[in-house]
Amino acid sequence: MNNAGDIFQQATKYTRGAMPAGGLDWASQPELYKVYPNATKTPLPKVSAPDAGTLHDALIRRKSERRFAPSPLTAEQLSYLLWAATGISHRQGGYDMRTAPSAGALYPIETYVAIRSVSAIDPGIYHYAIADHALELLTPGDHSAAVARAALDQEMCVRAAAVFIWTAVFQRSKWKYGQRAYRYVYLDAGHIAQNLALAAAGLNLAACHIAALYDDEANALLNIDGTQESTIYMTAIGQH
Repeated sequence: MNNAGDIFQQATKYTRGAMPAGGLDWASQPELYKVYPNATKTPLPKVSAPDAGTLHDALIRRKSERRFAPSPLTAEQLSYLLWAATGISHRQGGYDMRTAPSAGALYPIETYVAIRSVSAIDPGIYHYAIADHALELLTPGDHSAAVARAALDQEMCVRAAAVFIWTAVFQRSKWKYGQRAYRYVYLDAGHIAQNLALAAAGLNLAACHIAALYDDEANALLNIDGTQESTIYMTAIGQH
């Protein structure tokens, strides 16, 4: 359907006097954290503020870069990038406050990382366990070629030290916002990706966001169904 985007925009509008009514079914709220209880877990280095200049400096330096040096990321750099993108900044009133905003604090975005070259961490596809600030190994090995194919055959993914893959667990937002949630999901992903871009610039790393992807191929890499959870965004990252 070549006008699906137009239909979506009109079908999810809010109109005065016709807003959704009724309360929330708190018993059916989805969990905010996805876990892989049987996965091998790799704790990440403790997050510490890098000596990387000011936010102003990062804003000036931020740009899409598709060329990466062959040297690996450090585990400390990866740890900081994950935390900056969507980690827990502090806990308040029994809630985990994260570094990126989310509509209704529902956090539908999950973070995966396809690691090719990171010091002290084996290549593989990992899930970021936010609550533990750790990586959960899903599939060992270098999958950079498959990631590149899924990203519309963009070869920069083969050269990147790591590729962040973001998915959406739609029901986390639909539970509250219904079909309007789809608008918020993509906004949430944008907030997270911009956090990553600025953190990468602050660390003097090269990064490029990727929205062009073969959905089913990307979902297959993560063994997700593409309906309840689906890949929506990627970022390739590496050294200059």
